[in-house]
Amino acid sequence: MSNFDPYPHLDIAIGPDDIVTRRLKFPTIKANLNVDPGDPTVSKDLTINVETKTWVRIFLPTKLPSNDNIVARLPIIVYFHHGGWVLFGADDSYTHKECSRIASNIPAIVISVNYRLAPENRLPAQYHDAMDAICWVKNQATNPKGEQWLRDYGDFSRCYLYGCGNGGNMVFFVGIKVCALQLEPMNIAGMIMNQPLFGGEERTKSELNYATDEIFPLPVLDLMWDLALPKGVDRNHWYCNPTMVMGPHKGMICRLQKCLVMGSYGDPTIDRQQEFVTMLATCGAHVKTWFDDAGSHNAHLWDSRRATLLLSILQEFILGC
Repeated sequence: MSNFDPYPHLDIAIGPDDIVTRRLKFPTIKANLNVDPGDPTVSKDLTINVETKTWVRIFLPTKLPSNDNIVARLPIIVYFHHGGWVLFGADDSYTHKECSRIASNIPAIVISVNYRLAPENRLPAQYHDAMDAICWVKNQATNPKGEQWLRDYGDFSRCYLYGCGNGGNMVFFVGIKVCALQLEPMNIAGMIMNQPLFGGEERTKSELNYATDEIFPLPVLDLMWDLALPKGVDRNHWYCNPTMVMGPHKGMICRLQKCLVMGSYGDPTIDRQQEFVTMLATCGAHVKTWFDDAGSHNAHLWDSRRATLLLSILQEFILGC
């Protein structure tokens, strides 16, 4: 793979001052407050930080569960999309449809965070945006004029952090940060990390076995980390390789809420994910796992069978927290 150019694979070009031209674009979907017959959710966009231009897309099921004719409070899921730090957003078609599917099937209120991308904004900018989103949710609970969907239908005592790929990495690091915060009446009841993205300088067996993976060939993984990590550090930085580095995160892991880590044995980063699970368990976290014998990275986004299976696993985890 030494002659493989990862830039065409991602269809990006890097200019001066880390300015990126992203030619790989999925169709986008606009938020929709108008309910048509058969629509599983309604959605709307709200800016939560004017300075960083961070915004969220909120999904509310159109069919709300009830107990004795009283609308039941819904769990709140704060969602961080995939994209290897450098691609996609809360309005791309895959992310929108995934969040709508989760909101309608759990059912739950889903808050999808449109965080800043690398390399224009390198780590820890994405963690800061994630924290902004969590603090924003907390503020809606205490503000009499807070976001109406959350105040009318949300259960702030059952909030979950959910991320795919690099979004799973974000869930871990912001989960560590919120352990030191007073978020009441908001409560983080669980953390869901679907194929969380980690790396390191020394190659794992799965990275070597899947070096030519169709979605995540090894040079592409390396490039994503090169573009996302702070300049001057390597892939053994604790943002990338928390299992190896003795950072401040390890002393806080025992304070994490229930964790669910999911992965697929066809994913080049599967070994990293299993090392991550071992670290969580060794440090005292309550962790559940589900690893698919087949599949690939992000297979649930285009494989309806795996998407259905994923939803059942999420339901079981959320109901059990």
